[in-house]
Amino acid sequence: MKKLLILLACHVAFVSCFAQTVDTVNSKELKEITIKSWMRNDINRLADEVNGYLSTGKKNELITLNATNANIAIKTGRQLFAKVPGVFVYDMDGSGNQLNIATRGLDPHRSWEFNLRQNGALINSDMYGYPASHYSAPMESFEKVEIIRGTGALQYGAQFGGMINYISKRPDSTKPFSFESINTAGSFGLLSSYNAISGTAKKFSYYAYYYRRHSVGYRKNSRSDADAQFLQMQYQFSDKVSLKAEIGRSKYRYQIPGPLNDSMFYADPRMSTRGRNYFSPDIYVPSLNLKWQVSAQTKILATTSGVFGSRNSVMFDAFADVPDAIDPSTGMFKNRQVDIDGFNSRTMEGRLLHDYSLGRIKSKLAAGIVYMNNNLHRRQLGKGTTGSDYDLSLVEDFRRDIHFKTHNIALFAENAFQINPKWTVSPGIRFENGSSRMSGIIKYYPVNELPTSINHRFALLGISTQYLLNKENTLYGGFSQAYRPVIFKDIVPVAAYEQIDKNLKNATGYNLEMGARGKLFQYLQYDVSLFSLLYNNRMGTLVLQDNMGQASTFKTNVGDSRTTGVELFLQYKFPISNQLYAGLFTSTSYMHAKYIDGQISTGTVNKSIRGNSVEAVPNWISRNGLDFLYKGFGCTILYNYTSSSYSDPLNTIAPLVNGARGFTPAYSIWDFNASLRVNTMFMIRAGVNNIFDREYFTKRPTFYPGPGIWPSDGRNAYITFGVKI
Repeated sequence: MKKLLILLACHVAFVSCFAQTVDTVNSKELKEITIKSWMRNDINRLADEVNGYLSTGKKNELITLNATNANIAIKTGRQLFAKVPGVFVYDMDGSGNQLNIATRGLDPHRSWEFNLRQNGALINSDMYGYPASHYSAPMESFEKVEIIRGTGALQYGAQFGGMINYISKRPDSTKPFSFESINTAGSFGLLSSYNAISGTAKKFSYYAYYYRRHSVGYRKNSRSDADAQFLQMQYQFSDKVSLKAEIGRSKYRYQIPGPLNDSMFYADPRMSTRGRNYFSPDIYVPSLNLKWQVSAQTKILATTSGVFGSRNSVMFDAFADVPDAIDPSTGMFKNRQVDIDGFNSRTMEGRLLHDYSLGRIKSKLAAGIVYMNNNLHRRQLGKGTTGSDYDLSLVEDFRRDIHFKTHNIALFAENAFQINPKWTVSPGIRFENGSSRMSGIIKYYPVNELPTSINHRFALLGISTQYLLNKENTLYGGFSQAYRPVIFKDIVPVAAYEQIDKNLKNATGYNLEMGARGKLFQYLQYDVSLFSLLYNNRMGTLVLQDNMGQASTFKTNVGDSRTTGVELFLQYKFPISNQLYAGLFTSTSYMHAKYIDGQISTGTVNKSIRGNSVEAVPNWISRNGLDFLYKGFGCTILYNYTSSSYSDPLNTIAPLVNGARGFTPAYSIWDFNASLRVNTMFMIRAGVNNIFDREYFTKRPTFYPGPGIWPSDGRNAYITFGVKI
């Protein structure tokens, strides 16, 4: 095979050179030649150093999207992350709007247990007030996705989940102007169009796109409209210094069809309980990035970025069994609730990477400083109109109007000591110092009864190691402490009868992992690991009674949990004939997530949850597939299985009448995706998701978009046509 590829490369180079000589005698350079073999992987591992960060000895994945058979247009998470074991995908937000994922038993809501980035710039809306990401760029715009698990978090942040970095496509380096258009049509009225231009002229390069998407939605009243824009400009001052400026914007409006209870779901999962509810974030992410290769041994990288914009919703917010009906006495609907969050988050980050030696020990130091200045302006419980369209106007002012301001500085350092050519040890530390201060008005609650200042002052330690068995196989492992601050929703009471613990503790814990990865028997790629994640000081609610016997709720830290498990990835790619190749893979995880201490309210009394399963954590997540490749055609058959889980720490089995709590059944889904690259200009993708039209849901949320069942999409198909010139 290798000899065949070498001969092919020589042949192509000779033909190209001969053709250019005949066409243009004065031609001075050959066009770039790219040879793609069937062995290219859609899943790989990161290099030991990437953009000033060290990944030595850490569990990580690198997804190459153009080699992935997946429904890119609607960001089908189980397909995009099919070969990343343990990824739990939470479907709740319409076709293609957000990715809601988690690993190792964490909360998948808007992926907020991860440090989320685009091209290295933070995209979490507010890391200390509301760490969810409302920024939603089109997946068509990305080339790769980098994932670092929890033990690699110290260099990025303190998050339990680790880091996810979405890497945009690069400017065309061969000409001053190129154009790419990717257009998709599919079930439930799906229409999307991504159009990009890029090019390079001497030391200047650029990349820009405009994107729009429309979908009627699987369920009634679940229309979605999105648009996004992006501009990147880069100037290479010299071979040592470059400056890159970017600005991205995403906006979508999603009509929220409302939660269902169990009887509604089994009668018709496509039904809607709401027709007047809407959600619409509008987010800007600017950034400026400087790279300076000071010397052969030293590199400096500096990034300034921000997240600005709003998260808007207008909703009739009630349980599934409470109808949104016209009041006979007024002839109108009830007034809706208006909530508006304003994000104003700024980050400055400087990093140093330095190679040096201590005697015979080669070392690599990654160190840096991060400054965050955030101001989250939360306006909630505004009395909106009785209308049915998207309207944020008020008839009565907001009952909550609060600012949550954070100033935080973090220092981090990690050093990779190469003890010998095979063994590397990398200790690290992160120190954070800052505070968040709340001010404003809660009309139904005395502000002096709330915690108004939360300090962030802590040090986190970690260490990772790897041992090279040979050129292709590695043993790795590590330990890293983690932290999650008390966020805005933890300290704001929902009603006057709810008390907030003034001495709330931040969540703390650690990630511990060990594993082996590499390649065996020429065609077998593998990565298997064991992990343990400790999560202390989980938030919850207790019941208190005063001296008069009056009950009230008390929001505080209620317990600790531990998740242990196994993550397994196996992929065997082999030739069937000279032009036909096949691959088999499994990406499977087992998670054992239990509360090791704690108690929580049952509504009237407090009950111990020690030994109970952690909510929304299935024991098994297994994705298994078969890949085929014939010339320019490739396809994947994917089987996804997710086992059952509970919706609450009390492990309620029988569902409540309103559907807010109860058992979440196991589900299995079959998908088929195919792609055909006609030539270097034209590409076609097509597929069928949920082939057997399985009716299922992934979890029962406790807050947005509302307690109850949110059905996932039934069978749907799509076709994508792409052109690049």
